[in-house]
Amino acid sequence: MKDKNLELRMYFFVPFNIDNIYKGIQAGHVALEYAHEYGETELFKDFVDNWKTWIILNGGTTNNTLIPNDDNTRMIRAGSLNQIKEELKLAEIRFSEFREPDLNDALTSVCFICDERVFNRKDYPDFKFYLLDKVEIKFGNTEANRLALFPEEYLIKSNPDNYDEWVELMGGEKNVFLRELIKDKKLA
Repeated sequence: MKDKNLELRMYFFVPFNIDNIYKGIQAGHVALEYAHEYGETELFKDFVDNWKTWIILNGGTTNNTLIPNDDNTRMIRAGSLNQIKEELKLAEIRFSEFREPDLNDALTSVCFICDERVFNRKDYPDFKFYLLDKVEIKFGNTEANRLALFPEEYLIKSNPDNYDEWVELMGGEKNVFLRELIKDKKLA
């Protein structure tokens, strides 16, 4: 469950190629689906009672066509919105989807609710900055500057205990997944 007093937001992904008004309409459709599926949960009640902020992001394309992935080990959906949905499912994130009957039942929106540890990068910095702050406090600014040159993947592998500590601070693996999912996405 979520910690008390953490800000919540509902995030949406919609196709890039529909008019802006329809992006909002598709978000509304899927929000109602979410309410229907999860309306009795504490998370949803807290969101509705205290927050109500929607963030609608560009989900790219929608296309149910199956194509082989790069190493031919499984088939994936061709549309980026469809891929986002599959990633949410694989990560066991509670989400809803909406398929528009007037668009041949195409997937037109997915949504989920998350807490501020996913989107508030000031109070909950990415791992690299979290680690750099720890190094600077312990060893000084020069060491932190040197480490800043390394890719985050290297820092994670070379600092597993600090990474585990950061994941716990972020609220777990699901929140870390959602941070990466929304990172660098554009508003719809």
